[in-house]
Amino acid sequence: MNLATILDPHPDDAPALISRGRATSYGHLRDQVARLTGGLTGLGVVPGDRVGIVCANNWYFVASYFAVLRAGAVAVPINPLSPPRALQGQLSEVGAKVVIVGPSGQAALAGIDRATLPELETVVTTRSDGAEGLVVLDDLMSSEPGAIVERADDEAAVLMFTSGTAGSPRAAILSHGNLIANIDQVLAVSEARSVDGDVSLCVLPLFHIMGLNAILGVAVRAGSAVLLMERFDPQSAAEAVVKHRVTVIAGAPAMWAAWASLPGLPPGTFADLRVATSGAAALSSDVVDRMRARFGVELIEGYGLTEASPVVTSALGMEHRPGSIGAPLDGVEVRLVDADGDDVLVGDEGEIWVRGANVFRGYWGAPDGECHVLTEDGWLRTGDIGVVDDEGYLFLLDRAKDLIIVSGFNVFPAEVEEVLLEHPAIIDCAVVGVAHPYSGEAVKAFVVAAPGRSIEEDDVNAFCADHLPRYKCPEKVLFVDELPHGLAGKVLRRELRETVGT
Repeated sequence: MNLATILDPHPDDAPALISRGRATSYGHLRDQVARLTGGLTGLGVVPGDRVGIVCANNWYFVASYFAVLRAGAVAVPINPLSPPRALQGQLSEVGAKVVIVGPSGQAALAGIDRATLPELETVVTTRSDGAEGLVVLDDLMSSEPGAIVERADDEAAVLMFTSGTAGSPRAAILSHGNLIANIDQVLAVSEARSVDGDVSLCVLPLFHIMGLNAILGVAVRAGSAVLLMERFDPQSAAEAVVKHRVTVIAGAPAMWAAWASLPGLPPGTFADLRVATSGAAALSSDVVDRMRARFGVELIEGYGLTEASPVVTSALGMEHRPGSIGAPLDGVEVRLVDADGDDVLVGDEGEIWVRGANVFRGYWGAPDGECHVLTEDGWLRTGDIGVVDDEGYLFLLDRAKDLIIVSGFNVFPAEVEEVLLEHPAIIDCAVVGVAHPYSGEAVKAFVVAAPGRSIEEDDVNAFCADHLPRYKCPEKVLFVDELPHGLAGKVLRRELRETVGT
């Protein structure tokens, strides 16, 4: 098999991509991918070689991605806005033989020292600017079409760098079988199946697994059109949704919050939308209520992670249950376990373990058979804490690594943050644990006040005391202008801990 074959079954004239104001049909996209495959093969790319893709959400990325897969090579998507040092480090880590750089990655490319990348043989760019040693993408596109290379289910298709919220980013090895399994697991949900005229908005970055597989991969497998946006601006994105009659949006909570509060949007902005999902971080019930009241949009949540390709659970097709991330997809097993690895009782919190054909095979560079997050019988230890109710609805509480222990009592940051966000003068917040001489740890809150609203630390403390046990209330409140968010919308607690030396 080869994941690139998901391009093949669709009519030649069916719309595939809308990028930078131009539409590309499936027939044209297949031809372009085949020619780029021939170009890569001409550069000496062979099955198993790693090829970096440093592009934003545009045609350049999509054509490059499927061409790399078609050639049997391994795609390595990298943030085009990475600092040169980060780009250089990631290319070095995976031993990239070729790197394809789109317009937005030119600055990072200019800053890397190729002398430190002995395995990097060729840099492909959209323009050469007269520089030596660069190959122009258009020249490769004039090559004879290259044949598709068959790959085994368990052979690597993508090396996807994790968000790094638990430390330095690592490259997860996702196979052809992993990725297509998760695509089909998503499409097995009846509400997710394609209907005629479906258009999916892809503004989540394609160098993140959610954008790459849960949006692009799912849409292409279904034969839908994908509207690619290189950056998210609430107003322009809303206008594009109307213009292109977008029917499917998978986004992060920050996207939905921006739309919910953006003044002047007509009630019919999302009139064509039939699937609206949110993931990557907790979704405020207030945002859910406002999207429903303003636009008639029913937002549902799901849960996933890079190592699961990524979707694990979804609330699509289920009765709405505030705060729930739904239930496992068909073909995905989920357990909640305690510290000893034993299943917990219904209603008790436990670490979420996941098993299925979508679960990755390990991290790049780790010794064979050594992966601390995988058990011997194939369970992925996610590090996330959840609880399930009597009806099988799963609720995500927090990450195990973010657990705060105050005088022996467990405090989940998400629980405190949920209370803080109920305060009318708070629009964003994050909670971390800090060392305390008497209780071991204490709760510290970082708070972003709403524009034009006045709030003091005593106000926050009093509000929390009305809603939480004393040990869960913040010991200290720090007001900040904004919080550090990762590309998928998650708060980077690691950066907050570093500001207080924890």
